[in-house]
This record gives sequence, C-alpha cells and structure tokens, in this order.
Amino acid sequence: MTRIGGKTPAQDGFRMPGEFEFHKKCWMLWPERPDNWRLNAGPAQKAFTEVARAISRFEPVAMGVSKRQYKKAQSLLPANIEIVEIESDDSWMRDVGPTFVKNDAGEVRGVDWGFNAWGGLNGGLYFPWDKDEKIAQKVLSHEKIDRYKAGLILEGGSIHTDGEGTLITTEECLLNPNRNPDLSKSQIEAHLKQYLNVKKIIWLGKGVFMDETDGHVDNLCCFIKPGEILLLWTDDTKDPQYDISCAAFDRLSNTLDAKGRTLKIHKIHQPGPFYMTEEESRGVKKKQKAAPRDQDSRLAASYVNFYIANKGIVMPLFDDPHDKTALEIVKRLFPEREVVGVHAREILLGGGNIHCITQQQPGA
Repeated sequence: MTRIGGKTPAQDGFRMPGEFEFHKKCWMLWPERPDNWRLNAGPAQKAFTEVARAISRFEPVAMGVSKRQYKKAQSLLPANIEIVEIESDDSWMRDVGPTFVKNDAGEVRGVDWGFNAWGGLNGGLYFPWDKDEKIAQKVLSHEKIDRYKAGLILEGGSIHTDGEGTLITTEECLLNPNRNPDLSKSQIEAHLKQYLNVKKIIWLGKGVFMDETDGHVDNLCCFIKPGEILLLWTDDTKDPQYDISCAAFDRLSNTLDAKGRTLKIHKIHQPGPFYMTEEESRGVKKKQKAAPRDQDSRLAASYVNFYIANKGIVMPLFDDPHDKTALEIVKRLFPEREVVGVHAREILLGGGNIHCITQQQPGA
C-alpha cells in the first residue's frame, strides 16, 4: 500500500460506489470501552457478534480487535469471521474506516479522511482519538490497497452516494464549525467532488433529533438504488423529528439528482421514541472525557441505519410496535435481498446503529 500524492480519485477515474453495489467484504470494530458501552461492553459485544454473524451469511466479515480483547472476541465470534488485530478508541468503523473508491476496471483504492471524534474539543464525544485516526490506514495496509489522504475532517456516516454522481449530506454535520471551520460550503463541496467523484451534492438541513454525531445522514435517509431514497418519518406532529423529516422531504422533493432525475421518496416510520433507562445509564462507567450516558436521554433510533450486504439487508429492530411494518417496507424495497433483523438496542445505547458499525469494501 502506498499513499498517492498529487492526484485525487476523481482525477484518477475512481468513484465511491453505492452501498448496493457488489462488496468484497465488510469491516467492523470490536466494542470495549466501558465509558460508552455498559457492563464493560458485554451486551454490546453480543450485539456486534449477532450483526457480524448476520452479515457473514452474505459476504465475508473482518473484525478489528485490540490485543487485549483478542481472545474474548475469538471466543464469541463465529469461526468464519476474520479477526484483525487493530487498536481503536471505539468501534464506529463507518466513521473512522476508509471510504473505498473504485474505477471502471474494478481496481479499488481508499480515502483516508481526517477524524476528530465528531467535533474535537468543541463537542467531540471522547478524547483522545489518536488510535481511531490511524484505522483507515491500517485497514488499507492490511488489504494492500493504495490510499488517498484527504485534507478534510469527515465521518463516513455523514455521506450517502448513489454511485452515479449524487451525494446526500446534512448541513448540521458537514457545516458544523467543529469539523472544518476554515472551509466554506463551496470548498467542502469541492473536496467531496474530488475525493468521491460526485457531480451533485444534495444538502439536507438536520439529521435525526438528538443524534450526537451532529446529524449524520445515514440515520435519516439512504439511497436504496439510484433515484430512490428511504427517509425516516413520524406522523406525530408534536415530535421534534416531524419538522426535521418534513424539511428533508421538501428538499429531496424539490431537487434533481446528477442524472437529472426527480427522486422517488419512500417513508419509514421511526421506532420509539426511546430513552435511556436508569439501569442502562448506571452500567456505564462515567468519565470526564467521554460523552455522557444519562438516564432519560433520548436515543436517536432509526430503521434507516441498516447495512446493505450482497443479496442481504441487516437492519436494526427494537422490540417496538413499528418493527413489523418496518421489516415489511424494507423487504418490499429490496425484493432481491433477504432481510435479516437484529435486535440492536445495545448498539443504539452507544450512540449509533448497524450502519454506523460497518463499512463495505467493494469488490471487482
């Protein structure tokens, strides 16, 4: 693996594929920090194991695991999961891992973004984050894939692309002064166009209510195919999420994608709302330099936060009355894929969900 200097993926003819395109494998990271995951991460590790097990039915899975957790992960994970020794600060591979790009010949490279734990010292979720900053490079080195180093702080959960030149993001996240305060909106757009090879950027306003990532788009909506979007929704006009989803629907309805298409928008009702219980909060070891996990804090739950695998969908379920309808909607939208639900409250308690803890590596 070498670092590519002087050029960008767009200049070299590489683009970020849509998640629904073919994958070589899926990458994850093993949870362990006790100030984010309750009961020394035991329940979270079981949930991550179930996600890895479900995805591995459709494509290979590699799990990055620290040296001190290696034997435990080995004892819990199915034998078909590849375990790679990688030190991390937490377990959000979507945000700290590389964004893979591919050319028409099927060659794959990776983009290594800057990372500051969702805001650095101005609202970030933990300190330090130096191990996380190195994960993209380590994954690419393990895969012997060339690396582009991008001069932009960006998390993978803040972007979605259709693979055909259109990207969706939120102003709440990418324009937050705690990410790239010296860059204007047009300069950020220029970076996205050069490093992901997109032509059209659709800016939504806010992400899911109380999402501690500052509104990652992958919790709010996603491309299910080029020209079609799945959007988190609520019919409760008194819920703060209602206005957020309505505003997103309006923007998506009144724009065209890079190919000049009007977007077809599907709605999926949010679960909950859910709140952290006293027992759940008490199980987290409180530390000064980590995000608080307080009783009665609202959890940013979303059915959109699923992973699109080869011939499969692995989606979060919450033992909620909306689970059944949500499953039916996703099955209808992905008729050629098997939809597998995984009970994911333990992942939600840590601040994200299934899409947040996974990162697809495209194949030829």
